[in-house]
Amino acid sequence: MIHHDMACIEERILQKGLVIVFTGDGKGKSSAALGITLRAFGHNLYVSIVQFIKSPSATGESRAAERLTPEIEFVSMGEGFVNCCGSTKPLDEHKKAAKEALAAARQRIHAGSWDIVVLDEINNAVHLGLIDIREVLDLVKNKPPGLHVILTGRDAHPDLIAAADMVTEMRDIKHPYDKGVAAQKGIDF
Repeated sequence: MIHHDMACIEERILQKGLVIVFTGDGKGKSSAALGITLRAFGHNLYVSIVQFIKSPSATGESRAAERLTPEIEFVSMGEGFVNCCGSTKPLDEHKKAAKEALAAARQRIHAGSWDIVVLDEINNAVHLGLIDIREVLDLVKNKPPGLHVILTGRDAHPDLIAAADMVTEMRDIKHPYDKGVAAQKGIDF
């Protein structure tokens, strides 16, 4: 009888779609979301990953997602770094791309085809003023009850943190970049 009660509790837990935020200045926010993606794939769940800042390029995660379709979809809609690292794109282009990514995220959240939707780097997009936090809050508040939504990126808005079910902050203690080591294939991209 106890085992049956535990199964009922586990089933109720699984049916609650969570809002999960990975934020902070340390490495690992997108990687944590990708770890959940891989775990979900192992349980035959469907995951859509919409990237808000990173530009479309042949990253390890995009290549892996191609091999794991249709369970995992990887949609990179950003225009690259904003106002840093040699970026010369006007802010309006970044805003347009972020709004398109938000529309794609909204469509995926309400499509009924996905178990998890990852909004990668959306916190950065809000912090940089590319999209409004109210639109993001509307997305998470009006998501289907069984859908998990994961939002990553530095500087998560306090209102999003308050609305989330789980928030993890990655803290930078030591990073190879500090010693001039370039991004490493398979680790950083």
